[in-house]
Order: sequence, then structure tokens, then C-alpha cells
Amino acid sequence: MSIIIKRKPLNFLEKMYLPEIARGLATTFRRLWGKPVTLEYPEQRPTIPEGYRGVPTLVKDPEGREKCVSCQLCEFVCPPKAIRIKPGAIAEDSEFAHVEKGPQEFDIDMLRCIYCGMCQEVCPEEAIWLQNDYSLSGYSRAEMVNGKEKLYELGGTLPDQHFKWKKKQEAAAKGSGH
Repeated sequence: MSIIIKRKPLNFLEKMYLPEIARGLATTFRRLWGKPVTLEYPEQRPTIPEGYRGVPTLVKDPEGREKCVSCQLCEFVCPPKAIRIKPGAIAEDSEFAHVEKGPQEFDIDMLRCIYCGMCQEVCPEEAIWLQNDYSLSGYSRAEMVNGKEKLYELGGTLPDQHFKWKKKQEAAAKGSGH
């Protein structure tokens, strides 16, 4: 059963919509002589709120080493499948041979990325980080696929909370009896 709501009838002025037109004009004139609310983009940029999820990038530790160990968790968890990783081994003669592996190729297709932040949440080494950058552009689809070098360029360095290089190196030294 439907409920019928009775509305009060409109008076003469309300039927003519004059009060609403006058109120709209008043708002227009207030804005006309008031403080402007438009930003001159890109010279002026809006303030970015706390917790904003922007462009995903790769970061290095303070000593300039790759944090990514090619575990591929970010690739598996990415809903639109925007991340592609080709793992590569670290050379055995390297002083960091004790670290698992590193990415040979690491690509993020920014046209597919939905900025959900799941890649950052799942990364055990905190190697992938969402930056505050929000205005990416390119002239072709190929330009919108960020390779490993571009991702590191955008990401920069962040403090390392895990210190995997030193801890694993110390553990390897203790295990070998040095």
C-alpha cells in the first residue's frame, strides 16, 4: 500500500518563482565581488589531504640500494593487473648475494592503475610507495607505462625500517663463523 503525502499549495509568488530567482541572483552577485575560489592550475595546486593515494613508485633505501626483492606479491594482489615484474638474480660475486633477488624488469601501467594502494600494503620490504603526485600525462600509451628506472626516479629514497641488507649480512657472517 502506498502512502500519499499532501503538499501545501504554492502561493502566488512561489508560483512565479520570483523569490528563488532573486536568491540565485543574490548568490551570483556575492560571488562576483567576493574572494575568488578558482585555482590557477598548474601554478597553484590544491592542498593534498593526509592519506592521499597517488602514483605508485619504487623507493630505495638511504644508501641507494633497491628495496624490492621481486617477491611479486604486488603483482598478484593488483586488481587491474597493472604491475608486471620479471625477477632477476643478484650476481653471486656481489657483496649482496645473500639478499634473495631483485627485479630485472618492473613495469606499472598507469593507464590501468586504479590507485587502490594494495601494492603498498602487501609489500614486505616497503619498496613500493604511493606518492602525492596526481597529474601524470603522456602523448602515447607507451609513455604511460613506467619502467623500473622511471619508478625509482619518481620514488626517490625512504628510510628503511627493515635494514634487510645489514641484518642478513650479519646473519650470513655469523652462520659462516666469521
